Amino acid sequence: MKKLKFLHSLKFRLFLLMALIGILPNVVLRVGILASYESRAVSNRSIDIAGQAKMLGNQVITYNYIQDPSEEMINVQLEMLSNIYDGRIMIINSSFQIVKDTYGLDTGKTIISEEVVKSFQGEEITKYDSRNRYIELAIPLRKADSDQNQGVMLVSVSTDSIMLNYEYLKDNALIVELAILAVVLGFALFWANRLVRPLGKLTKYLEEVQAEDEEQLMISDYTETEAISEAFNEIWGKMRVIDDSRQEFVSNVSHELKTPLTSMKVLADSLLAQGDVPAELYKEFMGDIAEEIERENKIINDLLSLVKMDKSAGTLNVSVVNVNELLEMIMKRLRPIAERQNIELVLESFRPVSAEVDEVKLSLALSNLVENAIKYNKPEGWVHVSLNADHKYFFVRVEDSGIGIPEESLEHIYERFYRADKSHSREIGGTGLGLAITRGAVLMHRGAIKAHSKEGEGTIFTVRIPLMYIV
Repeated sequence: MKKLKFLHSLKFRLFLLMALIGILPNVVLRVGILASYESRAVSNRSIDIAGQAKMLGNQVITYNYIQDPSEEMINVQLEMLSNIYDGRIMIINSSFQIVKDTYGLDTGKTIISEEVVKSFQGEEITKYDSRNRYIELAIPLRKADSDQNQGVMLVSVSTDSIMLNYEYLKDNALIVELAILAVVLGFALFWANRLVRPLGKLTKYLEEVQAEDEEQLMISDYTETEAISEAFNEIWGKMRVIDDSRQEFVSNVSHELKTPLTSMKVLADSLLAQGDVPAELYKEFMGDIAEEIERENKIINDLLSLVKMDKSAGTLNVSVVNVNELLEMIMKRLRPIAERQNIELVLESFRPVSAEVDEVKLSLALSNLVENAIKYNKPEGWVHVSLNADHKYFFVRVEDSGIGIPEESLEHIYERFYRADKSHSREIGGTGLGLAITRGAVLMHRGAIKAHSKEGEGTIFTVRIPLMYIV
């Protein structure tokens, strides 16, 4: 099978196509010329013989040769015509009796054939027997002023000379065809190699891509290879971004998980290093350790949510959900957190909304938005959540009076572990994963999320999700 693998290559198929395009017309031309030559040569020979036979037939009638076949001049002309065309001539009278046979074999015998009978009826018969290679003519013999036939001249002529020329022409045509075949095959091989050369360059580049050469691929030999190069460069660029993001993600995960562990170790070592630790200090250190454990637990839970989201991308447990009730449940769950910070939490529903969504994932996404609005708010601040819908989508708007997001950070807020205000985020206990989880859940619902913010004045998140989930 490996030996036959080349049969599936583009190079071989191009070679075969060009070879066929070059060879087939030559084969058709050779066959056509040879067939045309044979037909034309036989036709010309038939016309020449018919002309000579008619002139001789007129003399046969003039000299009354049918009644007196001893006329020497006619006999000489018959023999001469027979020798010139390498044929046989028979003169047949009205009784179907052969009065003259240039071969001298059937003189005096009776001949009745279809050609002779038709000729007696006034038809001129010309027949070519390609199998036995002879031309046969039957010419009626009659006076110019009479419609009555006195006899028939039957002429049989060999076409061996035509076939000799035919074979000679055939041999020469074959030699020419073989020469053209050699040229065509060479031409086809050259152009097949040349045409697939850009693909070879592409293959070589892809094989060397692991060297991580920063030079971009650009093979502009053809429009198609140029398009492939541009598409590859775009994909390769995205892969590099993904790879960089993956490395950064791993680094961030390692750092985020290591930081609480380091803090707990430092606190535990401090307690162990002291002989008599006051109860107040012991309680304070254990409280700090508990906070670090809670932070570690939150990071792990968020990471698990992200992994679960990635694994089930495109797989939603869709059902018809009352979005109004879902938001009310989220607000009820988060209201104690808001009250501890003295944040006013308001839900405004403009109309009843039911949609085909994954309740768990949508609840997680909206909870993150509302919880962030509470956590990153100012004292005595407010969070306003509104729900509305049209014939195709429902819209959830989460607006707060919080610290806001710097303009340069808005395009990065959905990146994993990204924090616009790192110091404040650590104080609050954020992991930098909430918005990444939210965005992933919204996109899984074929929705969109947008953020508008001004530093120090608050933030507005708008979520748009289709009422009907389309696979």
